[in-house]
Amino acid sequence: MTAIQIQNVSKSYKGHSILSDVSFEVAAGSSVGLIGSNGCGKSVLMQIIAGLIKADQGAVHVQGKQIGKDLDYPANTGILINGPAFIPYYSARKNLSLLAAYKKQLSKADIDAIIMKVGLDPKARKGVGKYSTGMKARLGIAQAIMEDPEILLLDEPFNGLDRAGVEDMYRILLELKRSGKTIILTSHVKENIDTLCDTVFELEGGKAKLMQQQSR
Repeated sequence: MTAIQIQNVSKSYKGHSILSDVSFEVAAGSSVGLIGSNGCGKSVLMQIIAGLIKADQGAVHVQGKQIGKDLDYPANTGILINGPAFIPYYSARKNLSLLAAYKKQLSKADIDAIIMKVGLDPKARKGVGKYSTGMKARLGIAQAIMEDPEILLLDEPFNGLDRAGVEDMYRILLELKRSGKTIILTSHVKENIDTLCDTVFELEGGKAKLMQQQSR
């Protein structure tokens, strides 16, 4: 079953082509990695899938719904793109509580558990604006996974993490992968992609080239 279908997606900025006729599918429960040099369009493609920007041409379907037509944003999807955006003077618990209030699905205990899962202290009162880059990266992952989404869109989730943080992230994402989540992630570190992804596409010259596909 296909979870995400990207069909002939193109995007340009100020006459400069970023993506050109990009097409591929992501099977439900699979993990797909996007690699490529800075400026190759990885983040742009992720933003298009997430409904944050519109493609000039082409279409993106998530779980059978066209983004920008049937839905503004993909349903049941955890998103971490361009780094986490939090209220800097609120604690981790307060930030996640505010985000969770919209759906009212998570208890205080649920929020504390997800903060601990990513290696942070839910009782800490320090505002996240004073967090290190690695701590913000951990909290960004917590925000993306806290409502147990079926799909995860993670743009450079390892940025700012030290080795211990990377190992923690491997543990969390491999657990999510084994539970059947559909994951698309970008990374400029090949080891991260090789460890976590079944299928790998390289974005180069605006095109998506299949680099690796493992049998599941």
